[in-house]
Amino acid sequence: MRDSFSTFHPFINFMYFVAVLVCSMVFMHPVFQAIALISAALYAIMLKGKKAVKFNLFYMIPLLVVMAVMNPVFSHAGVTILFYLQNGNPITLESILYGIAAACMYVTVIVWFSCYNAVMTSDKFIFIFGKILPALSLILSMVLRFVPRYLAQLKVISNAQKCIGRDVTQGNIVTRARNGIRILSIMTTWALENAIETADSMKSRGYGLPGRTSFSTFRFDTRDKVACLVLIGLMLVVGTGAWMGYNTIRYFPSIHVKAISPLSVVVYIAYTILCLMPVIIQIVEEIKWRFMTSRI
Repeated sequence: MRDSFSTFHPFINFMYFVAVLVCSMVFMHPVFQAIALISAALYAIMLKGKKAVKFNLFYMIPLLVVMAVMNPVFSHAGVTILFYLQNGNPITLESILYGIAAACMYVTVIVWFSCYNAVMTSDKFIFIFGKILPALSLILSMVLRFVPRYLAQLKVISNAQKCIGRDVTQGNIVTRARNGIRILSIMTTWALENAIETADSMKSRGYGLPGRTSFSTFRFDTRDKVACLVLIGLMLVVGTGAWMGYNTIRYFPSIHVKAISPLSVVVYIAYTILCLMPVIIQIVEEIKWRFMTSRI
């Protein structure tokens, strides 16, 4: 299934991810964190399917639990003492809740970045920043796509080495270590050569030269204008809520959060629509498509 949101203009995609990433890192309020975490997980599942489900279940959830447990063990701030450890250090309610909040924030940002890598391809990133910061945009685009390409190439090299009996799963411990070092050496050589070839290729095409024109299929049409206005409107509502203190919470020395009011509910709804915007767009497009096909 094709993601409808990734067909929008690169500026809209980039603007959206900047908004949700900044909000996920800044707002430690439990309502905002729950909205961001659920929205990021839904969008990741919509983009990657079973891979996202496995990634969230086997990596993100254990990471969230470990980080949430580790914080109260090492941080003992807070006035609500629940019990004492054998070494005499207290375990406080505030440190537990802050650990859960910090873990949710960390996991949410990772999931958002996984969605970012799937939507914001290197050509989109270079399209936005190629004329402003040509060298930096090229480096950043190479860095952002480095991990998925590195993992794919690692699988290819590992399978090739396995065919000749030189994989990390074959032989004794010393042989496995030697095979692992060999695979790492091959991967390092491939990464360096690929970076040099990419840089030479872009240079030969005149990338970054003043006055250079480039072909692009991206056009800022009416649909993008509407999406841009909606994004700006939602961010203004969320920003107003942050200015009035509805998006923040105090954990130390005691927990303090503003009471729920009609305006805070409006802010929550606006933030939910902002985070679920790609999912909503996909659902609307699916309804349109089914309606059009049903009339044929």
